[in-house]
Amino acid sequence: MPLVTSTEMFKKAYDGGYAIGAFNVNNMEIVQGITEACQEEHAPVILQVSKGARAYANHTYLVKLVEAAVECCPDIPIVLHLDHGPDFETCKSCIDGGFTSVMIDASGKPFAENIEITKKVVEYAHDHGVVVEAELGTLAGIEDDVKVAAHEASYTRPEEVEEFVSKTGCDSLAIAIGTSHGAYKFKPEQCTRNEKGILVPPPLRFDVLEEVSKRLPGFP
Repeated sequence: MPLVTSTEMFKKAYDGGYAIGAFNVNNMEIVQGITEACQEEHAPVILQVSKGARAYANHTYLVKLVEAAVECCPDIPIVLHLDHGPDFETCKSCIDGGFTSVMIDASGKPFAENIEITKKVVEYAHDHGVVVEAELGTLAGIEDDVKVAAHEASYTRPEEVEEFVSKTGCDSLAIAIGTSHGAYKFKPEQCTRNEKGILVPPPLRFDVLEEVSKRLPGFP
């Protein structure tokens, strides 16, 4: 089957009660390993490409590698997704260049500016049959070469999500509940000690996740 968007993939995941793996790729071996394993497990998959991966491996090479994976693993749905697109231009390049999904991450901007940038990407993407993931709140960690310290990370404000989704028209939403990602670990001074004296990282805000889910039921 050809590359797909995540719309139907997410709907089936919700109905079936399972998660979908989204893996970052930047060379042939990684693309092969992920897609061949998913083929064996009959599992849908999202192949993610970051701004850094596009700079390292070249946009065209990456797209052709994924197209080869689609041909070699014809029984599973595959999404080609831009991970943490930093601006409209990057998203447009990926939309024009064969991606079926893009993320615009303007979460570091003020709320109104995040809406404005995201809406611009959504309008262009939807005109080209591509879906858009947006972000509210900031994850601690490293996104490409940009480090976000834990004390700078901000939780998603549930009271903003309905307005944001309504005004931008985005297809899915990344939220921040205290997670950390990338080559980043919490430092001792960012942690607290439990009753046994063991250092523990800042807690995950599952209450934020639950409140967002209530406000956007069934929304990815």
